[in-house]
Amino acid sequence: MNKSVSQIAIIGIGNILMSDDGAGIFALQELEKRYHWPENIELIDGGTKGLELLPFVEGKDKILFIDAVNFNKEPGFVGELDKHQIPDHFATKLSVHQIALPDLIGAGRLMGTLTEEIHLVGIQPAYIETGYGLTEKVRENFSVFIEKILERLKIWGINPAEKEPVMERN
Repeated sequence: MNKSVSQIAIIGIGNILMSDDGAGIFALQELEKRYHWPENIELIDGGTKGLELLPFVEGKDKILFIDAVNFNKEPGFVGELDKHQIPDHFATKLSVHQIALPDLIGAGRLMGTLTEEIHLVGIQPAYIETGYGLTEKVRENFSVFIEKILERLKIWGINPAEKEPVMERN
């Protein structure tokens, strides 16, 4: 792989068995399904791994986390945090994996292996309890969530090509 090209990780975080907590994973799946990605972009299902993600982020030039985030706003609100806002913002945890996100960033900083270019695009959940699928409010703003992710990537010079829609046979 050509190292003169920025190496970028897009990491979906969450638990799809905990309703809206799975928003980051569902968004990652949507991005994989709808777009062709250049070789320098790695889409990673981070699930609830936390510190186990360290090998996946080391050596990356840019990292974008996508997740359900408590912005203390209405369900479905979409926002963005940079590397310096993430640790403070996650002082109040929504779920287990959010305990480890600031730890992941801290460990990477300590080791000197983490880029300065880290962002998180999140959507405010309505419900984080056992259940599969997103709540209505989060589903209603899911396209806004995807667009915000694509906007961040565009700022980084990434414009993935849309895949041709697949025609279903009857």
